[in-house]
Amino acid sequence: MAESDRVIDRSAPIVKARAAERPSGRHINLSRWAVVPTLVWTAIIFAAPIVFMVVVSFWDRVSGKLEATWDFANYAKFFSKSYLLEGLFNSIEVSLITAGISVVLAYPLAYVLAYQVPQRWQKFLLVLCILPFWTSYLVRSYAWSVILSETGVLNTVLLGIGVIDDPVQLGYTRGATVLGFTHFFTMLLTLTIYANLVQISKSYRLAAADLGASKIQVFLRITLPLSIPGIAIGAFITFVITMGDFITPQILGGSNEMLLPQAIILQIQRANDLPMASAMSLMLMITVTIAYFLFARWLRMDRV
Repeated sequence: MAESDRVIDRSAPIVKARAAERPSGRHINLSRWAVVPTLVWTAIIFAAPIVFMVVVSFWDRVSGKLEATWDFANYAKFFSKSYLLEGLFNSIEVSLITAGISVVLAYPLAYVLAYQVPQRWQKFLLVLCILPFWTSYLVRSYAWSVILSETGVLNTVLLGIGVIDDPVQLGYTRGATVLGFTHFFTMLLTLTIYANLVQISKSYRLAAADLGASKIQVFLRITLPLSIPGIAIGAFITFVITMGDFITPQILGGSNEMLLPQAIILQIQRANDLPMASAMSLMLMITVTIAYFLFARWLRMDRV
């Protein structure tokens, strides 16, 4: 047999295999259609409500009915009403304070959990960190309301040991709202920061120590900079959820200081003004979007 014939015989199986892999004219590429259910579901659950809210925000409520006026009256009203702007600023302040306090409380806990606790105990302690998520959000808020009320547990204890002579107004304040938020989000931030810390290679810290860096220098120059993505993601999630929360401010904050989600609910429940509520909700979304771009440098989940 000639050498050329041998080459042809050896290459024949490869040619047949490649021919079998080639899609025929009638073959349907299922991978292109696999994303269709996901896109449809996303459009129905997420995109459609937002589009509807944007459209309705340009309408007006006239004689108890919605009228497609297509104007900016609701947005003009939002910026002309001082209590609505105050509600937006209050929401931003409470969200930033909650995120800041939660980071300060969560970081030491995550650091100890990642570097000081033996690995065999870490999973057990992580489960304890998740326990607050097993309790209803509403139940937690009412529990704090009972503790902070004038006849609640905390005032009773302080009166009993003689620290105070009269009950102190602890509930229905901004402090109570921040406390309720912090109780929940500290554990959430602990998980995000811990997930970032355990991915930092131990060799970085050992190399810095070998070069003469103290423990504080290793933390400030190695551990802390590399853990910023976990801090940023946890703080952003805290900010977003706090900005849109209605339950905790309503139960713990009362009506002494209104946040924007409370004002939105009032527009729906009492005034039945859906266009105005839609415009206010969009302003809330714009604020969160601005916060996202401020955090965008560190908001990469693959780094956590």
